[in-house]
Amino acid sequence: MSHRHISRNALAALCGLIALVLATAGLAPGAAGAPAASGVAAASEPYLVGRGIADVTGQPAENGMLGYADFAQNTSGIHLRQRSRAFVIVDRATGERVVHVVADTGMIFQGIRDAVLTRLDQRLPGTYSERNVMLTATHTHAGPGGDSHHNLYNLTTLGYHGKTFEALVNGIVSSITRAHADLAPATLTLSTSQLNNASVNRARSAFDRNPAADKAVFPNAIDPQSTTLQVRRGGVLDGVINWFPVHATSMSTHNTLISPDNKGFASYRWERQVKQVDYIDQTDPAFISSFAQTNAGDMSPNLNLHPTDGPTTDEFENTRIIGTRMYDSASKGLATNVRTVTGGIDSRIVYVDMADVDVSGAYTPDGKPHSTCSAALGAAFIAGSTEDGGGGLPLHSGQAGGDALWSGIAGLLYTASPALKACQAPKEVLLPVGSMDLVQQKLPVQLMRIGGLYLIGMPAEVTIVSGLRLRRTVARIVGAELKNVLVQGYANAYAHYLTTPEEYDSKEYEAASTLFGRYELPAFMQVTAGLATAMKAGSPVELGTKERDRSGEQISSPSGAVVLDAPPFGHGFGDVLTAPAASYPIGDQASVTFAGAHPNNNLRRGGTYLAVERKVGSNWVRVADDGDWSTKFRWAREGLAASRVTVTWDIPVGTPIGTYRIRYFGDSKNLFGSVSGFTGTSPAFVVTQ
Repeated sequence: MSHRHISRNALAALCGLIALVLATAGLAPGAAGAPAASGVAAASEPYLVGRGIADVTGQPAENGMLGYADFAQNTSGIHLRQRSRAFVIVDRATGERVVHVVADTGMIFQGIRDAVLTRLDQRLPGTYSERNVMLTATHTHAGPGGDSHHNLYNLTTLGYHGKTFEALVNGIVSSITRAHADLAPATLTLSTSQLNNASVNRARSAFDRNPAADKAVFPNAIDPQSTTLQVRRGGVLDGVINWFPVHATSMSTHNTLISPDNKGFASYRWERQVKQVDYIDQTDPAFISSFAQTNAGDMSPNLNLHPTDGPTTDEFENTRIIGTRMYDSASKGLATNVRTVTGGIDSRIVYVDMADVDVSGAYTPDGKPHSTCSAALGAAFIAGSTEDGGGGLPLHSGQAGGDALWSGIAGLLYTASPALKACQAPKEVLLPVGSMDLVQQKLPVQLMRIGGLYLIGMPAEVTIVSGLRLRRTVARIVGAELKNVLVQGYANAYAHYLTTPEEYDSKEYEAASTLFGRYELPAFMQVTAGLATAMKAGSPVELGTKERDRSGEQISSPSGAVVLDAPPFGHGFGDVLTAPAASYPIGDQASVTFAGAHPNNNLRRGGTYLAVERKVGSNWVRVADDGDWSTKFRWAREGLAASRVTVTWDIPVGTPIGTYRIRYFGDSKNLFGSVSGFTGTSPAFVVTQ
């Protein structure tokens, strides 16, 4: 480890410790009721910034996956663990602070947000609240689901999965508290680059219905803007948040290994590039990179408009390539269109009943007042988004009878009322999910300011032209450049898609999933205008009315539950069933199969199910685990209670020749419900040139 690395971490740790001690004593610079930072200090490093990262990986076996709603897509292992990355940013002059979180998950549901806020208040009373916390998802479709408190999203996971919910909530809370403890003086800059080969418009005919002035902003029907917020502490780049719109659907519905998809790979790629401390010890990370979503509603990574097709036909390789392109655009563009961030930190949030909004003609295409409707899914919902394997929202017609399921539900439960039909027109109503209480209708809308950067926190999948109109609305009121106002999609809750009224008329998949009718976007524009006006005036905003707490109403899923583990006949837990070869050349794949146990017994949050170790002298040194791209952890049931675990390692270019082994860490449950850990170790093998 270089002297420079030690100096940087020592400085950051010391500053963070001082800031935390002062904050605990009520004397932090700029804290409420405390003196502001000195003019010299505030001018040179006007912010305090803390970074935190934590594991949020849910159940890796027999847990329905969230995104494609395919009954056959149940977790069977891990390719790359899911993470939560948090940044706390404090204005040293005023003490005002905000938290921005990007979690490698499909959606942030209201129940998740509520649990995170409750636990934060227990740990850090009065510090973090509804107003200043923004929780966002990468929208990976390769993570375990069943973590919502609204029943629509738990149907294809066969109910609620409490362990997955707890892993996500606890990991998000850990990332925020670590960021809080990491606070240190910092400067912020913004850079903007253009990324034109990582997305394609999957709803082009709907996009083409928009006015020429809107389409002219996106000549290739994509939003290529890649925006990066850079954090420098002591002059060293310690972290970044990047915003770029593209679905995290490079991994298809056929994949059953947990993966953060292209956004997660971009984060992993940059963090590994900076030689970050391994993911199991996250008390002092050298560097954290969040890759957040923006208006990605109609942006697909499958460049040839077919699942797993583009740039290649290998979904793992596509995930790596699209993730690398996002990383390259952000990292190589650090010096492109750079603006120093100055100004205050601020935030506003309001809960709005989107089923009943009277919309002023100032926000509608025809200049006339209109209203929103109770939530409903349209007929095209059945077809799904074929470009992303049916992906793009958490329920669609997947590979296992989705059409029959939804048609059956609609036929049995619903006959559209004339009033709802009229309000939702021209959408052909399939299912009134609002009146059936299957989805959230009282939704949070947030506006966050970080100096000259404004983030519109939207609980939806926003198309690029819908995003453009929201951005223009806020930019006009606060007086910001359009490039400095971004839609932060997938934020704080989930309400499916948000299309323009013109796109809505296409009645395509995204329009069918725009829940609240043709004038949903104008309604959101009206709400964000109110938030922007209040922020500019320095006026508070009433929180509004939230929906009831549904945490006590959940029906737990029987899938993924473990009654008893037993090793395969004639073996003990951890025995090697298939040994690795005696040697492998670099670039080959090493593989070993163990007599295992059900991995849901212990999610090993912050740990690993496997380790690849190299012999150095008389010691074994870990070189990879289940948080590395090069490894795959696969679980399979054998009979009623036995498990087979296969660990593979794709030996990367640059791996030193030498002697290696693979270890497996498992946990078995006996008849009395007691869980015990065990370890399996492969025979040694040699890596050659």
